[in-house]
Amino acid sequence: MTSDTSAYANNHGVDIQALRQHVSQNFDTILQELSDLVAIPGIAWDSFDPADLERSAEAVAALVEAIGVDNVEILREPTDQGTMGSPAVVARRAAQPGKPTVLLYAHHDVQPPGDPADWNTPAFTATRVGERLYGRGAADDKAGIMVHIAALRAVLDQVADFGVGVTFFFEGEEEAGSPSFRNFLEAHQEKLAADVIIVADSSNWAVGTPALTNSLRGMAAAEVEVRSMKHAVHSGMFGGPVLDAPVLAAKLIASLHTADGSVAVPGLVAKDIAEVDYTEEQFRADSGILDSMKLAGTGKLTDRLWNKPALSVIGMDMPSVDKSSNTLIPSVRFKISMRLAPGQDPASALNALEEHLLKQDLHGAQVKFTATEAGNAYQAATQSSATTAANWALEQAWGTEPVSMGLGGSIPFIADLLDIFPQAQILVTGVEDPDSRAHSANESLHLGDFENAIVAEALLLARMNNHGL
Repeated sequence: MTSDTSAYANNHGVDIQALRQHVSQNFDTILQELSDLVAIPGIAWDSFDPADLERSAEAVAALVEAIGVDNVEILREPTDQGTMGSPAVVARRAAQPGKPTVLLYAHHDVQPPGDPADWNTPAFTATRVGERLYGRGAADDKAGIMVHIAALRAVLDQVADFGVGVTFFFEGEEEAGSPSFRNFLEAHQEKLAADVIIVADSSNWAVGTPALTNSLRGMAAAEVEVRSMKHAVHSGMFGGPVLDAPVLAAKLIASLHTADGSVAVPGLVAKDIAEVDYTEEQFRADSGILDSMKLAGTGKLTDRLWNKPALSVIGMDMPSVDKSSNTLIPSVRFKISMRLAPGQDPASALNALEEHLLKQDLHGAQVKFTATEAGNAYQAATQSSATTAANWALEQAWGTEPVSMGLGGSIPFIADLLDIFPQAQILVTGVEDPDSRAHSANESLHLGDFENAIVAEALLLARMNNHGL
């Protein structure tokens, strides 16, 4: 946690109250705009209707046009596989001489909703329950879009001669791994160039406590197929001498962790460097882990979340219980998702995982390993001028000192941003909190933190207008 509160002592010529009041007076409108976006199920996966992504992009573009930003475009670029990427919204407001340019990033696509039975409210109907707004994308990341739009709207209304250049970049395929992102950056490098890039796709420390994210784990994924037989056979006639594929897959999966739950794959980076920590009580409340479950791994919980690897099996192909028969199953396919500590090369992590799996004794069964995803970790420059300004804005908005935190999740495209725009300062902010349940059923947004996030970004833009960087 930061300790020098004197850095946040004055208002830097910013009318904090006027910006706060503007956001408060317009908050019902902002919530309605967010709710309208939540109602559009834009999912960038091949198994979903691409027309919904088009509608989502068009709705976001209309919101940007409504606040008077010119040069609003819906753009696409091809992926490395030759398919066309999903629609992204780009809009630019040119900087006045001597003023910096800020790129405001978020994404308008969302995760699939999953089983409707798991939701307490309809996934694509924004529903307010107490101080939270429920719905797919309400937090991740349509709230990020509305933070950017509402913050600019506030400064345009309240800050005289606002001259900071602002570029909106609202991607449409982040949840699908951003397959055209690098090509998009290269094709539109001039349009997207900026002094500061604000990525609104992270989380705060807790409800009521803001944070800047200074590190993100990398990610990698692989599909693994285990085959023990040429074809299925009767389990009574052949069971005993033959171990079928699910049993062998279970043995393979069990090899991934030690008895205490630590990752057992050699060659993966793990560090103990976190300055702050979760209490176990708070972690249990936020994660929803059963009271009977022991926590896995060793060291601070924050290191286990931010600076050490994690391995999960996120999918498996085999007959369901409802459709099972007395048959020995010849092959099973499953997918492993890895989260990687900062400093870990994703390619070397995948090689380490493959080597570990292939050396396990599976009685001669065939194991096929196919790497499917790889993304770099992120480590921020915590002493940048943009970070100082952002910390000031967060404290003014929330009334409490912000936390400098890591995040267990991954935003692999940040490495591409740093590569294409090496001179830009990057800020990773967010509106989520530990109970937002992004990617899960009952995803939600805390409305108080949402309003504070808008105020904070408006304050940051106003300060940049007065003092630059």
